[in-house]
Amino acid sequence: MAIEKVKAYFDQFGMADRVREFDVSSATVELAAQALHCEPCRIAKTLSFLVDGHAVLIVAAGDAKVDNPRYKAQFATKAKMLAPDEVETLIGHKVGGVCPFAVNDGVTVYLDESLKRFETVFPACGSSNSAIELTIPELERCSGYTAWIDVCKGWNEAG
Repeated sequence: MAIEKVKAYFDQFGMADRVREFDVSSATVELAAQALHCEPCRIAKTLSFLVDGHAVLIVAAGDAKVDNPRYKAQFATKAKMLAPDEVETLIGHKVGGVCPFAVNDGVTVYLDESLKRFETVFPACGSSNSAIELTIPELERCSGYTAWIDVCKGWNEAG
């Protein structure tokens, strides 16, 4: 199971005991926020894309949406999310539990600027009923990210 793989992954950081499992689904931003009793914006959702034939993960705040012009400027291609049936094969986690931890070799992880406004965020842990609370430095260390990018909108507009 992917959650066991993620827990084992977190062992190297001494953080496996911080992985939380719920009796309810946390497969969407809204459901995860309910399970964690936090604001949806603090859910660190992991979006999966295909760029030049390679799987790419972008971890973004729960209230952020990919901005196509920014995405194209970053990756020189149109945003193409992985089809649900491709996600587990290419990433190593099923839809609803996709996270930047214990992913398949060759998957590139990026962190979106929308996360930097929080002290802690809650990414999934490989299943549709799990999460871990991480500080931004912990997320950087544990995600094996390549770079911070700015490809999302909707989170920093005044409203």
